[in-house]
Amino acid sequence: MAEAQAPARPRDLNSVRYTVFFATVVCVVCAALIASAAVLTRPAQVANALLYKEKNVLLAAGLIEPGAKVSTAQVEQLFKQSIQARLVDLATGELLPEATGDARRYDQRGARDDPATSRVAPPNNAGVRRLPHQGIVYLIRQGETVDQIVIAIEGLGMWGTMYGFMALAPDGSTIRGLTFYDQRETPGLGGEVANPGWLALWRGRKAFDANWDVGIEVIKGQAGPPQTAPMQVDGLSGSTITSKAVTYLLRFWLGDAGYGKFLKKFREGASA
Repeated sequence: MAEAQAPARPRDLNSVRYTVFFATVVCVVCAALIASAAVLTRPAQVANALLYKEKNVLLAAGLIEPGAKVSTAQVEQLFKQSIQARLVDLATGELLPEATGDARRYDQRGARDDPATSRVAPPNNAGVRRLPHQGIVYLIRQGETVDQIVIAIEGLGMWGTMYGFMALAPDGSTIRGLTFYDQRETPGLGGEVANPGWLALWRGRKAFDANWDVGIEVIKGQAGPPQTAPMQVDGLSGSTITSKAVTYLLRFWLGDAGYGKFLKKFREGASA
């Protein structure tokens, strides 16, 4: 008679080997799920980031009001009707041909961080370390005429880099609007850079003085209206560092290292 086989020993669920095996399986499965979710949602993330950025272009240009709910279709319609995104060679100030690339989807941050598409920035107080070869500008048109220009700005605040847009009138100096759409400043203090009330103070100010030197600055205390203080803006209460940071980053991007050469060509009548 065949000898009976001994029953299989139950797996010791409390053993170190089983615990390590189980934890490894759980980690691998979770990692796979997270990676899959990231890949599948990436197109939506990119689209949402673009929509958010372009809403802030519209805010800077005064084409929508702060807090307004604007759909993707409405943003698309506004861009189709009157807004043209273009790329600028920051070294020369020349507008690049439209065939150069899809300016609306140009990743300026990515270009800045890639050594192949950027260079070391000149010494500056704005905390800008690398400068992309190309910068994006938005030409806001009324019919065939450019009514305002929106440029991308960035600079180091107290806790991180602040990103925003500034809108300028056709004279290349009068400020139409300012937004900061990505910043990490202290809420209630430096975070007031995103407060619509403070941003409204910028309308009508002058970026340049009579000699076309960048003169705009955030001062300590109150500056008064644009008529009496055209190149000064109220400081952010309790946030001297952030106030100075805004001055530094604007002077950098309005200067020759940023969009200054383009703005000079524009106000001298270069085709846009």
